[in-house]
Amino acid sequence: MSSHDIFIGEIIGTAVLILLGGGVCAAVTLKRSKARNAGWLAITFGWGFAVLTGAYISAPLSGAHLNPAVTLGLAIEGGTKWSDVPVYLGGQILGAMLGAVLVWLAYYGQFHAHLTDREIVGDAKSVEARESEAGPVLGVFSTGPEIRNVVQNLVTEIIATIVLVLAILTQGLNGDGKGLGVIGVLITALVVVGIGLSLGGPTGYAINPVRDLGPRIVHALLPLPNKGGSDWGYAWIPVVGPLIGGAIAGGIYNIAFA
Repeated sequence: MSSHDIFIGEIIGTAVLILLGGGVCAAVTLKRSKARNAGWLAITFGWGFAVLTGAYISAPLSGAHLNPAVTLGLAIEGGTKWSDVPVYLGGQILGAMLGAVLVWLAYYGQFHAHLTDREIVGDAKSVEARESEAGPVLGVFSTGPEIRNVVQNLVTEIIATIVLVLAILTQGLNGDGKGLGVIGVLITALVVVGIGLSLGGPTGYAINPVRDLGPRIVHALLPLPNKGGSDWGYAWIPVVGPLIGGAIAGGIYNIAFA
């Protein structure tokens, strides 16, 4: 795979991942959406299908990493060249930001209806006073904890990402670096659903640094009325936790399976 193919493949695949994953969050969250209040099952399966679709599309070009934690785990395992890692990461963060913008465009009217409803945002002064906190639609873009405990939140993201990356390393990716096979894509998507159902409750299971960081940046930049803060005080956890988890999974694979 050339650097060009990797970069373009990761942009497209990650954009589709975030478009469909963020899209299900928007569908469940926003007022005037037909799927509003559909619940956690809809979100977990929506993210699983998002992984499935993004990976199928990008696999022929880049091997469908779509996640820096996966790229790091593969580099440690040896299936990905370290020189390709920056190319993967660059495509992933750009794709994540693009996908978040597409969610905003697809749900433009719903965002406006939600963020101009006094039941949702309260009065303007209270919104301005909470600029550093999570705004009322931040959950469409990024994750957040139900209980704000740094150690627990970090450990949860590490554990969940170890499960994801170890599952990919052991059956979802070829050791020659060619990426996900057809069955591997499906199994990985089901693993993501399983992680969401079992481990997603505490933090919303980012398990992917760019899945959280890219849309969080977009949330901070978009001209959304009464959007509140982007919760930057929490933002490092869904970045650092998955990277640690991916590195540990790569080490486990080398010790136990290589």
